[in-house]
Amino acid sequence: MTHTPEATLQQYFGYNEFRPLQKDIIAQVLAGHDTLVLMPTGGGKSICYQVPALMLEGVTIVVSPLIALMQDQVDALQRNKIASSFYNSTQSLEEQRAIEQKCKDGEIKLLYVSPEKLVSGGFLEFLQHIKVSLFAIDEAHCISSWGHDFRPEYTQLKVLKEQFAQVPIIALTATADKTTRNDILRQLNLDNPEIFIASFDRKNIRLHVAPGQDRIKKIIKYLETRPDQSGIIYCLSRNSTEKLAAKLQNAGFSADYYHAKMDSVRRAQVQQSFLRDDTQIICATIAFGMGIDKPNVRFVIHYNMPKNVEGYYQEIGRAGRDGLKSDAVLFYSHADVKILREIIADIENPEFKALQYAKLDRMLQLADADICRRRILLNYFNESLTENCGNCDVCRNPTQKFDGTILAQKAISASIRLKQQVGLNTLIDVLRGSKNQQIVENGYDQVKTFGAGREASYQDWRAYLQQMVNLGFFEIAYDENLALKVTELGQQVLKKEHQALLSKPTEKILTKAKAEKTKTKKQTLSGALFESLKTLRKQMADTQSIAPHIIFDDATLTDMSKKRPYTKKDFLEVSGVTQAKLEQFGVSFIKEIINVSLEQFKSGSTVKGASHLVTYQLYKKGLTPKQINAERAKTEEKAPSAITIESHLTALYEKGYPIDLMQYTSATAVRDIQQVLHESADEDGFKPIHEHFGGKYSYFEIKIAKTLLGEVND
Repeated sequence: MTHTPEATLQQYFGYNEFRPLQKDIIAQVLAGHDTLVLMPTGGGKSICYQVPALMLEGVTIVVSPLIALMQDQVDALQRNKIASSFYNSTQSLEEQRAIEQKCKDGEIKLLYVSPEKLVSGGFLEFLQHIKVSLFAIDEAHCISSWGHDFRPEYTQLKVLKEQFAQVPIIALTATADKTTRNDILRQLNLDNPEIFIASFDRKNIRLHVAPGQDRIKKIIKYLETRPDQSGIIYCLSRNSTEKLAAKLQNAGFSADYYHAKMDSVRRAQVQQSFLRDDTQIICATIAFGMGIDKPNVRFVIHYNMPKNVEGYYQEIGRAGRDGLKSDAVLFYSHADVKILREIIADIENPEFKALQYAKLDRMLQLADADICRRRILLNYFNESLTENCGNCDVCRNPTQKFDGTILAQKAISASIRLKQQVGLNTLIDVLRGSKNQQIVENGYDQVKTFGAGREASYQDWRAYLQQMVNLGFFEIAYDENLALKVTELGQQVLKKEHQALLSKPTEKILTKAKAEKTKTKKQTLSGALFESLKTLRKQMADTQSIAPHIIFDDATLTDMSKKRPYTKKDFLEVSGVTQAKLEQFGVSFIKEIINVSLEQFKSGSTVKGASHLVTYQLYKKGLTPKQINAERAKTEEKAPSAITIESHLTALYEKGYPIDLMQYTSATAVRDIQQVLHESADEDGFKPIHEHFGGKYSYFEIKIAKTLLGEVND
């Protein structure tokens, strides 16, 4: 074992500290214990096995479910000088033999394989002849038939403990309820494992639920406020993905579709185009997304309601993996629920069917909620918030309650007079007195309550009726065309035995958060630099045929934009920058930062460190401090004085810039001044030294001597 976990993290990944639980998990793995990790997407699961892999002797075998994504995972590791490879059916026999030899020679630390490849006889035999340090099983919930993404091939992984009893296993998943969790432990036969459950609270993801009506218009309006941002839109059917992608393309957006019925070549093309930022929006079924290593997905939209909370959480977790602000938007309607219930009805196992119905009901509770959605979401995973999140649509748009008993009585009475045979839309038409063809043909315009609710708009009635369903005044008969049935509680409201407290409808507009609207001048300048760096990153990625985030993710570019490193030393201080990344990309990014900073400074903006850069540019032309002052005074209203220019030059020298300070003094002067400095170590300031020599040496020369002695800080 080499290095410490902290040193390994800094050297290979460029981070100064671990995220919550990572360090404890790594310690357990290094101690040789089996481990189960439940950590949300974006929480840093991969670090939990990659750091031990680099520290332990031998090869770590990583089980990954999707062959198409292994290449990107390995590319990212190799960019950080981590010896890694993948081993799958896309390679020739010759390529696989070469990888096997590298493993035997100790030249590979992480080897990515699919579960099918891992359990094949030949591969297991090969593993017997090398030093395997760890098995890391990603997306471990796939092993459980109780989970939302069951993959039969995962069940064969139990062979690992049978044949490699002494090799520790770390199983990782972003979501698993207690039943699935126990199934993972049982099927993998883990030996007295440590179980780590991280917080499922993804604070950077803003939750929003909206009615399904006019969802395409709402989506287009939403996307118009987010140009050039990456996102995924999940649809219930393959047909919907294609139609929605076409409509978005016609509206001018960079969009494509993805589903399981596409041929493998086309699917891979769509995936690569999305990963490399060539396509911004993917309209997809749930076949898309698992293992997608794209940190800068800024939004996930559910065009239809998911069938359970686990799936919803897993899918929204693909947004904001870099920790930056992102959105999760859910559209839903009763028609969605009807379709999902029909799908569940086809399940033969009665126990499993009942479980799926229960899970769908929990999803409905989340969608229908009028309290903090994040509290409901986290409660599902047995985690509690002590206060509301402030970052969901319910918290941002608190509702006002009023006595809606009369409104409720009108709706309940109308439903009863219509023999409880109509759904929500028809009931609204009757209440509002709409004489459309269906109403007239069925004689609904003859009932006593026809037009009794004209005072409320169509959209308001939708909101009120939805609340009445949530409050238990109505039940939806999914097997009777979504007809609304009056409950016993509804009868009590009708008889004035129970008050109906309703919320006033609020228009929940899908726009950016208010805090994002007004930006300071500093934020605007950082944003402009970020966009320039993003463009540079894309150009470099295209040249090398890799995904842009493999160079640097958005979080690193954001930190870069704030810190504005002008030297290699400062560049290494940026979060996510390693020595390997500095060597590969540092010069190009530093040059871009300098160029943009100078342009912003010249346009009159105050930019961190830019004044020093201007001084340096003029210094390189051979100008003296006085000449630099005169030159800058021609274009700057508040040009720095010659004395300030001198301070710039010593500061630049200390930063590592090639400044020849000795041209402004002599070796004798430096020696004389430094001797006095040594003799009077407690002497502070330049004036006493200046007076000591009777003005023989200038303040600039004294500062140079101190700088060369290492006594002047930035």
